[in-house]
Amino acid sequence: MIVQIGLLDIVFSLDSVITAVGMADDIPVMIIAIMIAIGVMLLASGPLSRFVEDHPTVKMLALSFLLLIGMSLVAEGFEVHIPKGYIYFAMGFSVFVELLNLRLRPRPAQPVHLRPRAPAPEDGEPR
Repeated sequence: MIVQIGLLDIVFSLDSVITAVGMADDIPVMIIAIMIAIGVMLLASGPLSRFVEDHPTVKMLALSFLLLIGMSLVAEGFEVHIPKGYIYFAMGFSVFVELLNLRLRPRPAQPVHLRPRAPAPEDGEPR
């Protein structure tokens, strides 16, 4: 489990690496940015995964964001420019609607774990 989390942290920090390389000219700044990104991923991965597991619609929303961004990248590859404002607005509006859904949707009842009942005593046996 720890190895899997470590590998996922490294994979997901690649976007931070690309951002740091694109925004910084100094190697020490890039290294610090990568270290901070990995630290944040290590700290946030547990609570975020629990939140996503508790709210499956958030998982669907994240997948739809990936699809939206992927399609916009494909469109850019075919030299069709989609203004980023449209994409950001669509994502922001979707998050707003999901927040309303999470707030207004009744929470499922917590599962009740009952102890198994002891078998009924035979006639004449004490309870």
